[in-house]
Amino acid sequence: MRGHIKKRGNSWSIVIYLGRNAEGKRQYKWHTVNGTKKEAEREMHQLLVALGDGKYIEPNKLTVREYLYKWLELVKPKLMLKTYSRYEEICEKHLIPALGHHRLMKLNGLHIEDYYAQARESGRVDGKGGLSEQTLLHHHRVLKEALQKAVRLKQRSGNPADDVDTPKPRKNKVEVLDEEQTIKLLEATGTQLYTPILLTVTTGLRLGELLGLRWKDVKGAKITVSQTLQRIKGHGLVFKDYPKSKSSARNVALPSLTLEALKAHKVEQSKIRLQLGPDYRKDLDLVFPAWDGSPWSPDSVSHMFKRLAKKLGYHDITFHGLRHTHASHLLKQNVHMKIASERLGHSSINITMDLYSHLLDGMDDEAANKIDQALRAAMKKRD
Repeated sequence: MRGHIKKRGNSWSIVIYLGRNAEGKRQYKWHTVNGTKKEAEREMHQLLVALGDGKYIEPNKLTVREYLYKWLELVKPKLMLKTYSRYEEICEKHLIPALGHHRLMKLNGLHIEDYYAQARESGRVDGKGGLSEQTLLHHHRVLKEALQKAVRLKQRSGNPADDVDTPKPRKNKVEVLDEEQTIKLLEATGTQLYTPILLTVTTGLRLGELLGLRWKDVKGAKITVSQTLQRIKGHGLVFKDYPKSKSSARNVALPSLTLEALKAHKVEQSKIRLQLGPDYRKDLDLVFPAWDGSPWSPDSVSHMFKRLAKKLGYHDITFHGLRHTHASHLLKQNVHMKIASERLGHSSINITMDLYSHLLDGMDDEAANKIDQALRAAMKKRD
């Protein structure tokens, strides 16, 4: 079985030679790819493999279930492990059970709208109610991406996900602590959580970034955020490196208060290392590991913090809320939004503004007062 590609206007045609039929006539299979030559070559290779393995299914017979599994195979090499795991979970637990029986070519917007309506009522896997709009939005994005690929592969003439109303999550108010509440929290915190909490409220690190921090990343009065710790289904706790080109990889300056706490924390950690000897995982070089130097589970930290916050009466604050707390402290101190965005590792300043614009409401009066004071001072100078 052989194949080649031909340029046809703005697209590429894949021609697969299938051999001769019983009458001796040559047989070919044609596919069109709208994309680059490299994409066409990759698609030709996948088609040859599918035909060779007997797994190729004609588009008019392909079900949504069969297609989604094929699509997951195609995107797996291109996605981060956690992202792929989430895509797989959405497809296997939700999209395939609800829509998998439809022929891919026959799937329409009404089928998708019916699924969203049902999912809002009783879409939870544990049977305890419906899915939130935020969760449905994730499902919508995955389904739309998968179907768009089907369009590019000429398995469909259009994307039915374009015809449905996009789920619209309700914006939740970001819960934060003010400076006084933050000090109260720190004073009530035991040794194990004190430095992690202090570092988070003074740098805005994500929990995974905090638990992925290594001592080699602490350089003078700055830390380098270059990896994160994640729990991935089927893989356990996994470290993921940040590409240097991504905004999440960044250098963050430390206040002297935090730097002093880190130094004291390192001294105490060294004592534990000496006590445990070869039983301590020093190879990971983690700043905030579990007791034996192994990765500290994000779930464990979150649960410990939740108990502490509840004890203090902070029922709505989560560990992630400490990251929001850092952002609110920055904005209250009139730190420029771009600097705040860079410290938080957002991909754009627009994300920062969208998340924290409500924190700026009270600063409008302050801005007006400052302008008033400046102009009045200038008037006095002229008198």
